[in-house]
Amino acid sequence: MPGKRSRPRSSARQGRTCARTARAELSSVSHVERLLREGRYAQRLSSSAPVFLAAIIEYLTAKVLELAGNEAQAVGRRRITPELVDMAVHNHALLGAFFGTSTIFQVAPYQE
Repeated sequence: MPGKRSRPRSSARQGRTCARTARAELSSVSHVERLLREGRYAQRLSSSAPVFLAAIIEYLTAKVLELAGNEAQAVGRRRITPELVDMAVHNHALLGAFFGTSTIFQVAPYQE
């Protein structure tokens, strides 16, 4: 019908039509939620928990890659290798404590 116009959508409804991942500007909120649900870590799961956890994972990844890039520049390499990631993690005080007992694949255990 030529005379019929659609109503403009309200701003509240427009925000709901796009995915949580796009709204949070994160990589994969749905994937994190699926892993949390399958892991059975709790009986109930808040709607903001996977968003918060995805943000933490993305921040830690960016920080580790930034530090590994700085290590690569200091050594004079153009590529980030597992050894550089391991050096970057263990040279940083907070990340070294956080990843203290973890082993990075293809890297010998860190000896102090």
